[in-house]
This record gives sequence, structure tokens and C-alpha cells, in this order.
Amino acid sequence: MRVFKEIQPLRAYLKQIRASAKSIGFVPTMGALHSGHLSLIQASKKDNPITVSSIYVNPAQFNNPKDLAKYPRTLAEDLAMLENEGCEVVFAPSNEEMYATTPTLRFDFGGLDQILEGQYRPGHFSGVALVVAKLFNIVQPQVAYFGQKDFQQVKIIERLVEELKFDLHLRCMPIVREPDGLAMSSRNKRLNTEERKQAPLIYQSLVQTQQRLQQGQSMSQIRNDIAHQMAQAGIRLEYLELVETQNLSQLDHVVPKSVLLVAAYVGEVRLIDNLMLE
Repeated sequence: MRVFKEIQPLRAYLKQIRASAKSIGFVPTMGALHSGHLSLIQASKKDNPITVSSIYVNPAQFNNPKDLAKYPRTLAEDLAMLENEGCEVVFAPSNEEMYATTPTLRFDFGGLDQILEGQYRPGHFSGVALVVAKLFNIVQPQVAYFGQKDFQQVKIIERLVEELKFDLHLRCMPIVREPDGLAMSSRNKRLNTEERKQAPLIYQSLVQTQQRLQQGQSMSQIRNDIAHQMAQAGIRLEYLELVETQNLSQLDHVVPKSVLLVAAYVGEVRLIDNLMLE
């Protein structure tokens, strides 16, 4: 496994790879890897002879400095996990390498970035789009892999690829869950023992909401009940919404292509999850 910390040597190496007509699969991450990330690596290795992964905690997408400071950083462990999975190339740049100057470029996704996550994390998706555009430009993969857990992020990146005409294919891979249903997330490492016991209630709330929607109940009534249940368990619901899968327009009842999205605080740790409905 080759590890690069600078852009130009990585570009030179990957140029040689592309010259041999080998397709490159790309898995961007912020480190603190878990089985969900590794499932993306496995998918890429199945599809491509060369897999590149990046490990970079992008400051531009954090609107809360405390959240950025507390984000887990486990580079040595991450590199060992990637090597064990057979990842061929890793890009682990510094902030200075990715942002030589303070970034001024901003993205506007026509409202898609202002709702749900965007409402509670102003500027988040502009920061995501900026770093993903940089990484796509540096790596120039044929296929890029993202997890469904960050569903709205996937929609934003789809729009980014379409608008900027990146010559690549996006693959959205299923959520990987713990045995108790909790969606795997790097943020789970910040949960204490008691919080970890309560966290699966987030996924359980999605399942309960799906069942009640199938019974004909409205989202407004379900949302109030779920918020109360979570509060009793010490979890603060931020949002629970049923939306259409393409433009994320809000729904009150299930339509053929819809998804439930949830965000909640377990202690100080903010977790998100979703459930596709057909």
C-alpha cells in the first residue's frame, strides 16, 4: 500500500496507473474507520483493479469548532485497516496541503443544501462540496463510493458531479449497522457506555415510524410521539422527516420513492440515520 501526503506525487503516480488503462475506485473518508468504510473499500476492490482512499478531516464542513476538535483521529489504526483490506493507495494530506489559503469559494445547491442537515449546519454542504471537488480533481477516479447513511450528502454530491461534469460514476452503498441496529459512524466512538445503550433508539424510531406510516398515520403525529419517547430516554430529536428521494421535498405520507431521515443528539454526540421506504 502506497501512502501519499502531497498532491503532486499522488497525481504523478495515478497518472501512470491510468496510462495502463486501469480503472480507479475512490473511497473518500474522514478517518476513524469502521466496517461501514471497509464495505466501501470491498465494493471498490470488486469493481476496480486499483482502489484509492483518502483520510482527511475537512475543516471547511464543520460549522461547530468544538465538533471539529472532538472528531476522532486514528490515522495509524486507519492505515492498518486499509492495508488489511488490500487498499492500494491512501491520500492523507495536511490542512496546508488541501487549503494553502483560506478558502473563499462557496457552493449553492438551489435550496437542497439549506434544508435538513443544511438547516442545522449552515455552510456544511458547501464545505463538503469543496473538498469532494478537490479530491475528485486530484484522484480522477472512474468510480467513487459513498455510504447511504449520509443520504443528503450523496444527493449533494450527485448534483456536484452533474453540474461540474466530473467524468465518474457514483455508487451509493447500503448502511452497515451494529447488531442492535445502530448505524455505524465514526462519531459512535464518542458515546459513553450509557449513551451507547440508548443510541439504537434512533434506528428503532425509524422502524416504528415506517410501521405507523403503513397504518395510515401522519408524520406530524408520529414525530411528536417519537420526540417524546426519545426525550424520556435522554435523546434530543433534532428532526425526523419523510422526504422524496430526489429533491428531498417534505412529505406527510409515503410515496413510491421516499426516505425517512433523522438526526438526534445522544448526550453531546449528534447522530444521523435514514431508512428507505418503498
